[in-house]
Amino acid sequence: MRRPRAALLTPPRPAARASFAEDFGPRVLLTVDVEEEFDWNAPFRREGHTLDHVGELARFQALCDEIGAQPVYMIDWPIANDPRAVEIIGDAVRRGCAQVGMQLHAWVNPPFEEMLSAYNSFAGNLPAAIERAKFMALHERIVQAFGTAPIAYRAGRYGLGPDTPAILREAGIRIDSSVRSLFDYSREGGPDFSEFPAFPFWLDEARTLLELPVTTVYRGAMRAQGRHVHRLQRFIPSFFAAFSRFSLLERIALTPEGVTPAEAIRGVDRALEDGLPLLVLSFHSPSLAPGFTPYVRSAGDVEALYGWFREVYAYLERRSVKPAGLADILAAAR
Repeated sequence: MRRPRAALLTPPRPAARASFAEDFGPRVLLTVDVEEEFDWNAPFRREGHTLDHVGELARFQALCDEIGAQPVYMIDWPIANDPRAVEIIGDAVRRGCAQVGMQLHAWVNPPFEEMLSAYNSFAGNLPAAIERAKFMALHERIVQAFGTAPIAYRAGRYGLGPDTPAILREAGIRIDSSVRSLFDYSREGGPDFSEFPAFPFWLDEARTLLELPVTTVYRGAMRAQGRHVHRLQRFIPSFFAAFSRFSLLERIALTPEGVTPAEAIRGVDRALEDGLPLLVLSFHSPSLAPGFTPYVRSAGDVEALYGWFREVYAYLERRSVKPAGLADILAAAR
């Protein structure tokens, strides 16, 4: 495999860490990767995806209205071109109950100039001109569909690359959320975020592009050794599971996909103990219906996902963690 261009990314220097106004935190931001349905275990294809779950976005938005969340819908090309998705999400945006962001799935986003491959599914691995052309096509389509210019971005598959920040600044993007801290995708050709912090930081020296990593924390007696333990897992697949089973080390991502409410609540506690000013939650929209992701296989799983949000947001309220919108975050960032 070619050395991924994403390997050029390095963890931020301590001076790049963002600070926030005293009265800002702690806050929580809910992000949704709104995307087509496809087989996660199959080779990438440009065609053949479905959008059967899109109608369920209305029920999800109703839940967000109930719990006081203002989701940021990270919209990719198939979603931006689906009238049902535009109607449902557009209504929430017009009511001030949601915001629109961007998510680039390179394999289904024109122009199609690159070879279809797992390596090229990480947009940050593409030549700068191709990554830019795909990004600008998506940006233009979202503006046309929703009548508003997005200011937040997430690279599909967390595929941030060395050219991405310049492209984002050119388009007026103010917030990136492509970093999934403590995760390593280098074996698939993607970036290695295992040394990246969960704290927000500035992606550029001019401090115009704010990175909001998707929140993941280590918890347990061996949390300080978490990164080293995970690296060993490359060679001994069951290595990390043993540490987790004996409560020595847990890696907890704040998502309803594969994480129980109890685990998420432990993650919230750890993040707050670490002084994290902003928690960033995320999940994939196809999980709103059964059978489209590995995490939601039945109608019961769908109800459990809704229960997860109610339980976790109730706990966040008890811990005085308030929902945040993109404007709140930018206004408070220092």
